[in-house]
Amino acid sequence: MCGRGKETPRVEILGPHHDRSGFESGIEPLDRYFRTQAGQDARKNMAAPFVLVLPDGTLAGNYSLSSTSVNLAELPERVTRKLPRYPLVPATLLGRLAIDRRQQGKGYGRFLLADALYRIVQSEIASFAVIVEAKDDNARRFYERESFLPLPDQPMKLFRPIADIERLFK
Repeated sequence: MCGRGKETPRVEILGPHHDRSGFESGIEPLDRYFRTQAGQDARKNMAAPFVLVLPDGTLAGNYSLSSTSVNLAELPERVTRKLPRYPLVPATLLGRLAIDRRQQGKGYGRFLLADALYRIVQSEIASFAVIVEAKDDNARRFYERESFLPLPDQPMKLFRPIADIERLFK
């Protein structure tokens, strides 16, 4: 399980010294993005990719954070009741969370999710919610177990209000 033993894994911003060539989550679009596009997105300030590095230097997982917005009309009415009536509300996109297939089942997905949520709530940039776009039903179920809610008309796009996440870290 993640975090046990003498040394624990660490999460770092993706850098040129990280060897991504052997990373394989089993989900081709996520693997292709991580190997070929993540570095470019970081250099162009399109996304902030992070990597989970094991004590031996192995890259066990990754995710990216970027700014986005969500149409107020896409959110459930019970969530938007007290919000200003702006057409779009600011959000943070948690994208492309993936665990190398050799490291799956060890709790690293939840470890990375917790790291991402902590970074988001520590940010001074306004964000109403965290948005995720599940690539498949397994990913959707993972996020639902972590209290993310599907958008009413887009079941593979889920959200969790920042106010809810902040309570986790108090």
